[in-house]
Amino acid sequence: MVDQQNAFTILVGVITFMLTLFYCKHLWKRRSMPPGPLPLPILGNFLLIQSKGLLPCLTQLPEKFGPIYTFYFGSRPTVVLTGYQAVKDALVELGDAFTNRGTLPVIERLFHNGGLALLNNETWSQLRLFSLMTLKDFGMGKKSLEEPLHEEAKHLVEHFRKFNGQPVYPNKTLMSATSNVITNLVFGTRYSYDDKRWQRFLQDGHDAFQLISSIWGQLYDSFPGIMTYLPGPHQKIFSLLKPLEDAVEESVRSHQKTLDPACPQDFVDCFLLRMKQEEKNDNTAFTIPNLVATIYDMILGGADTTTISVNFGFLILAKHPEIQDKVHKEIDEVIGQEKEPRADDRNHMPYTNAFIHELLRYSDVFPMGIVRSTTRHVNFHGYNLPKGTDVLTLLTTVLHDPSQFEKPEEFNVNHFLDENNKFKKNNGFLAFSAGKRACVAESLVRMELFIFFSIILQKFTLKPTVNPKDLDISPAENGFENYPPARKIRLIARTLES
Repeated sequence: MVDQQNAFTILVGVITFMLTLFYCKHLWKRRSMPPGPLPLPILGNFLLIQSKGLLPCLTQLPEKFGPIYTFYFGSRPTVVLTGYQAVKDALVELGDAFTNRGTLPVIERLFHNGGLALLNNETWSQLRLFSLMTLKDFGMGKKSLEEPLHEEAKHLVEHFRKFNGQPVYPNKTLMSATSNVITNLVFGTRYSYDDKRWQRFLQDGHDAFQLISSIWGQLYDSFPGIMTYLPGPHQKIFSLLKPLEDAVEESVRSHQKTLDPACPQDFVDCFLLRMKQEEKNDNTAFTIPNLVATIYDMILGGADTTTISVNFGFLILAKHPEIQDKVHKEIDEVIGQEKEPRADDRNHMPYTNAFIHELLRYSDVFPMGIVRSTTRHVNFHGYNLPKGTDVLTLLTTVLHDPSQFEKPEEFNVNHFLDENNKFKKNNGFLAFSAGKRACVAESLVRMELFIFFSIILQKFTLKPTVNPKDLDISPAENGFENYPPARKIRLIARTLES
């Protein structure tokens, strides 16, 4: 009995010593790092997340610790940057020091640590340059992309006409349309809105990202070593997305069989050709796993994030008929009812252009941004950040910074209009992040939103099923992504309305 008591006492002593050593180690590390809430051993600052929610917690801490602080996700310290000045200084002024991708346990498992989203250093640089150039060759940011965008917008119009002004949830249809823009560039393929298999992939992807935004996703990112093996809803993230990954791999294999080196048809063909050129390069970024991960990322991003923005736009237009009236008026004056909207029309439609920019700001799709990592030791605002320090640029605090936006909590088109009602740029507009790691599809998304909204509003008036003042458009989620609430919208044909 005495021996058991002694053994227990020794065990408690060893555990206490290890926890004290662990704690002292982190306190020593913190001496030159930005201030922040005191972390608990192993748990870090997770109890703050659990009590307040991740995004509210991160956006409230600057009130106590200032615009730059340290937050612990489990035992992993992350420097959080908030507000326009701090984020701009990191991503623009010192961009090369903040270009590496930081720790993203959920995403790393999903993409098998590969692809454009996760690679670093020279392999990432090569793959990014290739992706930008290849997507441009197939029309991204050019007039040649207008035709497939017009074609997809026409499918949207015809689909919504079938409802004859009856209430409809637009989300699934919008997700199909926005994903088709990506698959057209990547695979040269378009999927019908009635394709049940593709609809299932997209819905599962949407559900998976909602789980990533939930407390279960936050648990996984804070304690990946434990959560990887524990059962729970977080495991569903990976099972939901596996069929889409398999479908991407299947399409790549099909492209390998039909590849014509003299006539590449899409992004996959071009990637496969580059693979052949670099067969003898052991450090090449051009591998099948990186191709699958990159396409996987493009589809998920293109289907989910752009859908969120368009869906938010529908709700905002339905809630604010005075804004919709001004967009309608500008469409009628510049384009008319018969001519197809063109990308060049955007230069003559300052109000519509400002509406789209304010939509991207207000919808705030990625409020936390994506974590970066320092490429070298850097002195930043008086703090010494060692090489490999995870850095979170809280984009929502830039998009809502009162130093850049007069009424940041309101949807205000005037944020992007000058005193003469001409479109004006705003330095605080970092909806796509900034620097070399900014979204590669920014020009595509801008053109896509303009074409879609111009054609939809040329043909329809969007109306809610309740009094506009009673329409609640508050985000349904508030974490990794902001999701618009599920609301039915009536699309009334303008010819019928008039």
